[in-house]
Amino acid sequence: MTNVLELKGITKRFPGVLANDNIDLTLKKGEIHALLGENGAGKSTLMNILYGLYQPNEGEIFIDGEKKIINSPLDSIKAGVGMVHQHFMLIPVFTVTENVMLGDEKLRGGVFLDRKVVAKRILELSQQYNLDVDPDAYVRDLSVGVQQRVEIIKLLYREAKVLIFDEPTAVLTPQEADGLFEVMNNLLDKGKSIIFITHKLKEVLKASDRITVIRQGKVVGSTVPEEADEEKLASMMVGRPVMLNVDKDPSNPKDVVLDVQNLNVLDDRSQLAVDNVSFQVREGEILGIAGVQGNGQTQLVESLTGLRENFAGDIFLLGNKVTDESPRKITEFGSAHIPEDRQRDGLVLNYSITDNLALNTYYLDPFSVGAILQEEIMKKSAEELIEKFDIRTPNAETTAGSLSGGNQQKVIVAREFSRPTKFIVASQPTRGLDVGSIEYIHARLIEKRDAGTAVLLVSSELDEVMQLADRIAVMYRGEIVDVLDAKDATKDLVGLIMAGVNPAEAKEMVKVE
Repeated sequence: MTNVLELKGITKRFPGVLANDNIDLTLKKGEIHALLGENGAGKSTLMNILYGLYQPNEGEIFIDGEKKIINSPLDSIKAGVGMVHQHFMLIPVFTVTENVMLGDEKLRGGVFLDRKVVAKRILELSQQYNLDVDPDAYVRDLSVGVQQRVEIIKLLYREAKVLIFDEPTAVLTPQEADGLFEVMNNLLDKGKSIIFITHKLKEVLKASDRITVIRQGKVVGSTVPEEADEEKLASMMVGRPVMLNVDKDPSNPKDVVLDVQNLNVLDDRSQLAVDNVSFQVREGEILGIAGVQGNGQTQLVESLTGLRENFAGDIFLLGNKVTDESPRKITEFGSAHIPEDRQRDGLVLNYSITDNLALNTYYLDPFSVGAILQEEIMKKSAEELIEKFDIRTPNAETTAGSLSGGNQQKVIVAREFSRPTKFIVASQPTRGLDVGSIEYIHARLIEKRDAGTAVLLVSSELDEVMQLADRIAVMYRGEIVDVLDAKDATKDLVGLIMAGVNPAEAKEMVKVE
């Protein structure tokens, strides 16, 4: 196969950081080339250079053997390169046709938008690539999987021959992910070529033709799925062996710690996001909440942690009614919180690690005597936690904002796990983390469960929920539609329920298969 794309000697420097170090990468016509690496390894920087969002300090880009100077996304699109972003670039109140033609409008008579011509082309592309998209549908009415297909049609409409998929399955159910892989293979059959960026090792082995691994800005190796497995890829990414499977004993649940009764919560638009939800979490168990992102999980967690007022219903923690209590009060009752957005809700980025580690205990003994902070005691405690939780930092006075994502998460985990707790809410605890950091966070959650803590795990990563949870509650459109014992749950079954299939019907469908 001939090379449709070549990156030669790409180097990109930021102040104090060598993000890409003399990287060579080729993409052959009609192949899926997976790009793997830890968080911060340089994958995104490299793709942003290819897409024209950054310019390299050194190196060259060749497309179909011709050297290209790419100074903007428009240059990239003109050269035949397009990107399907992890967070879709669509306008919900526009139709599919209007979204596709946005920025490349076709005019009738030089005045009016010619939607009919564009809609006809969308239908042709939809049929040609088996995408099944209605040009007249409003984006707000489409499932996440179909919205992703609209993003793909946008690139095909602009005649892209190289497609970059950035974490394309992050918001998909397992069935939607399988559908995406079928679409990707259809694209290959029609002569397209794909760069596939993901942290899901199973998907890399399933979908790619070649795999390149980047570590600390450098290419550390390339392989093919036939000669690799998850352990080998993880080791290449991190530079050491990694335990990928969670090692845990059966749970031993005891007394109820969290009791949620008929909870209703509104979102920022005053729409019902959590709809009459009831459940319990017991000592020594992990209850996992599975669901496609955007089905009320965020508002549920904010309600449980005092960050959002409830519309109706009650929350009891260790027998204490904590409905609409403040975050501090809920914390004082023995609750810990690993937030979905670590930078917005978990850290004060311009504070030191020492201060961040004491955010919810600074006013208590031994950190405070009256109104006077005991700074030396706080610093000593921080140094102990830095060592215990393997936080990679020059010192305890380094600001949290200067740490990598994985180390920021470790600061939060160290703070929340280092005090007596009876209940932990872990919301998207490994989002954006590399396999080494994921291994670490999972081990700490299991430790807490085994010590008798009740854990509520909320994750859009179904593999994570199924590995860690003892019971799995599936959320769909704000409701908990089923609760499954983890030993009875399969990925196909949970995926169908996540997509809105009636639980009884889903169980029959899985039996038939």
